[in-house]
Amino acid sequence: MNNASTCPDPIAHPARSVDKVTVASINLVDFRNYASLHLRLEGKHVVLTGANGSGKTNLLEAISFLSPGRGLRRIAYPEIAREQSGEGSWAVSVTLDTPSGEIKLGTGLQPGPDGNLQRRIRINGATAKSAESLSDHVSVLWLTPQMDSLFIGAASERRKWLDRMVLAIDKTHGTRVNAFERAMRQRNRLLEDAPRETVWLDGIETQMAEYGAAIAAARAELVSLLNRSLSILHGEDGSTAFPNAVLDLDGVLEGEAFSRPSVESEEHYLSALRQSRPRDRAAGRTLIGPHRTDLLVRHGPKDMVAAKCSTGEQKALLLGIVLAHSHLVAERAGRTPLVLLDEVAAHLDESRRLALFDLLDRLGCQAFVTGTDNRIFLPLGERAERFNVSCGTIEPLE
Repeated sequence: MNNASTCPDPIAHPARSVDKVTVASINLVDFRNYASLHLRLEGKHVVLTGANGSGKTNLLEAISFLSPGRGLRRIAYPEIAREQSGEGSWAVSVTLDTPSGEIKLGTGLQPGPDGNLQRRIRINGATAKSAESLSDHVSVLWLTPQMDSLFIGAASERRKWLDRMVLAIDKTHGTRVNAFERAMRQRNRLLEDAPRETVWLDGIETQMAEYGAAIAAARAELVSLLNRSLSILHGEDGSTAFPNAVLDLDGVLEGEAFSRPSVESEEHYLSALRQSRPRDRAAGRTLIGPHRTDLLVRHGPKDMVAAKCSTGEQKALLLGIVLAHSHLVAERAGRTPLVLLDEVAAHLDESRRLALFDLLDRLGCQAFVTGTDNRIFLPLGERAERFNVSCGTIEPLE
């Protein structure tokens, strides 16, 4: 008997039980070009087609606000409100369908007690203290055309992407990154204005070492786990439609994450910060630390850095990493994430489009996919609901 036919699919049948989480309904008020929207869904994949500028990406952006941060466009909250709304407020509310019942999540920019606009989070009608609370109920991952230049762009953009991937499996990661950056800014100012305040500098650098070592450890763990998911999902030999990417980190602290105990890593970084004070003061910035780390990506079968791959190969690598990350998030969180894919199918050949749809099904997640041509999504058949988007209105397609 062929053993391959009897072994369970590690993607469709993971070792840990995974709950399927889907969007049952979406409500928008004064969000981008949507004055008001109520959309009920059946739990299938969702395909949104229409002309450029019709509001497809806006709907994906609304769903992306069910995660911490500023959404897939990283835009300041006041800029999101519909121009005709007047006061600048907006709201997104979503009902999730889960095995344990419905969960209602809401977020938006609303006037606070002082009259100023503030982002608010509500979970099942109760006000939450922070956006991190959303991570207890849903994970949202995305790929957008703006990410196409990740492999050839600045290291800072890859670092932000890396930290967002970490955040999907460790909701405290963002707090650590923000705390480190605040402490680093304080150190930079102190080195410039009062470099002889050594006691104050010692305290700030101790904080930076603690946060920096924790950030590096979380990133190193994510890369290790993601390389495993990439191998499971796409095959180490690159024989699948999406080539197996191999990830690594270029950072001193990250390189030490698995070779040194955490305490030693902190002490090593703290010593380096103290020794580099004169050099950092002359440069006007901190020259060593996790804020300088870069995410390295290689095309595994070709053993080629992603930056030197063709545009099509880079797109396939990116998409493959996002799908592998979806697999990892489901495995770690015990629930499937929502996957937002903006304008990806048009840049894939037919074989890769079919492979994408099959992988989405094997992952068991609900995907929201956009495009201008409905015909390229026909292979999804009954697996997806299709809608036409036009000027802030959404109508089902037969």
